[in-house]
Amino acid sequence: MGSTAKDAAPAAAGGNRLDRRALSYDVVSRTTPASEAWSPPDGWRAYERTVTLGSGADLWEEVSAAVLAWGVKTRSGFAVEPSPGAGRDVRQGGRYWLVARIGPLRVREPVEVVATVATDHRAALAYGTLQGHPVSGEEAFVVHRDDAGTVSLTLRSLTRAGRGRWRALFPLILVAQQVYRRRYLRALRHDGAGGA
Repeated sequence: MGSTAKDAAPAAAGGNRLDRRALSYDVVSRTTPASEAWSPPDGWRAYERTVTLGSGADLWEEVSAAVLAWGVKTRSGFAVEPSPGAGRDVRQGGRYWLVARIGPLRVREPVEVVATVATDHRAALAYGTLQGHPVSGEEAFVVHRDDAGTVSLTLRSLTRAGRGRWRALFPLILVAQQVYRRRYLRALRHDGAGGA
């Protein structure tokens, strides 16, 4: 898992192909990014937080486009690698590697987009974990605006321990998850406080 070119070799050889991986959880689309209210399923570590980003039509255009182009992830330090033949545009059913750099290490997380939303007042994506991801579950990034033009970002997630080697690391993964959540909440801020 070092940051060398060797990381890409298994994927090129087919050993890490995204199309051969199944979703690693069974509550698909339960972050309900199209809904204002959320009732998470029992038995999951559920998280929801909303922050105000600012107001105005220009901000709305910027952040609604960003959330549907993986902006929350990329502005938080992740790289997004689509499966072969797919573009970076978010589409339901699209599969991607989300790549986090932690010091000299690269952690490659296989995911599938399970829901997208694009309306005049709500833009969102939700992605679910595929087999081999460090955790099991789903995460949603939702930007929304009210009738007064106030624009907000809501994060929702459902998390359980991953399988295999990742299970033993789950307590450390939860700490990393808290760090990244803080980054996500700042990623789309209009005051320039976002970024990696």
